[in-house]
Amino acid sequence: MPYLEEYRSPEQVQTLLREIASLVTQNWVIMEICGGQTHAFLRHGLDALLPPQIELVHGPGCPVCVTPLEQIDKAIAIAEQPGVIFTSYGDMLRVPGSTKDLFTVRASGADVRVIYSPLEAVQLAEAHPGKEVVFFAIGFETTAPANAMAVVLAKKKQLKNFSIISAQVRVPPAMEAILASTGCRTQAFLAAGHVCAVMGFHEYQPIAKKYHVPIVVTGFEPVDLLYGLCAAVKQLEAGQAEAENQYQRVVDFRGNAAAQRTIQTVFQSIDRQWRGIGIIPQSGWGLRSEFADYDAERKFAVADLTAQESPLCIAGDILQGRKKTKQCPAFRKECTPQTPLGAPMVSAEGACAAYYRYHQDAEA
Repeated sequence: MPYLEEYRSPEQVQTLLREIASLVTQNWVIMEICGGQTHAFLRHGLDALLPPQIELVHGPGCPVCVTPLEQIDKAIAIAEQPGVIFTSYGDMLRVPGSTKDLFTVRASGADVRVIYSPLEAVQLAEAHPGKEVVFFAIGFETTAPANAMAVVLAKKKQLKNFSIISAQVRVPPAMEAILASTGCRTQAFLAAGHVCAVMGFHEYQPIAKKYHVPIVVTGFEPVDLLYGLCAAVKQLEAGQAEAENQYQRVVDFRGNAAAQRTIQTVFQSIDRQWRGIGIIPQSGWGLRSEFADYDAERKFAVADLTAQESPLCIAGDILQGRKKTKQCPAFRKECTPQTPLGAPMVSAEGACAAYYRYHQDAEA
């Protein structure tokens, strides 16, 4: 299959591993920003094949993982109201709120539905004019165009019974927050190719220069990841710090202009709370005032809801590269996929879920 099998070539993987080993002369800590990259590294066993001088740490690029506890509680409060059809991507249903999750709410009789596109929620609103249809709009820049387009379409159709909980977050401010934080260990980033397919990678150049950190855009297949890792090591060993694109078959410098226009039409940059991390300035997207009628938090009066995270969960430290999963005292004990304390244990892109599934000893 074009653009797939050749990027899973065992021969090419071995060649790149040898090249990386030949380049390394000192210890380096490299963060893959996206949970999809984390799962790919562990699923293919690449982390175990790297030279011991290279340590991979796992960033906050899992939208389910960083959606704050209070946002889950708001979703639950809305979903439990009579006359509401609450829609969400499937991996949000098991993310724990303060006392329960959306799966429990659905089991108790609420109309909570798994959908695969926000446009399905718009269609539900059309088909059920007597119901309030709410979509949980989570994600990084990758999902933002489709989520924004759903709002545009609902307004065009003059649907009064459609709204969203906007939980959109942005990668560049998260990178800056990590690099500026006390105890930061990250010396280079592997940036997520699907995010950059939408936004380009021009936003990463100032960050690379300001913090003197290489940022390399990669895909998600084994060869893609190792190309990116090799490029990052080359820069680190040479003392360079550039934004570099190793995913050129998908990503260009400026990204998708049409998608960006759709995002800018509907959303504006806002400060955003990240689960386990705190508020990161200008790291989220909220609805513009002209689309305020589609703001579910405003419509259902849950905007002021707050929550307290579990003191046992160290997901925030893991997602900032400060600690590894094996350092969490609750991992495989109080915290399992069946009884998760934090979102990284249940998300399809969560670092804790990846180690639980692929590393029986949780070694990093």
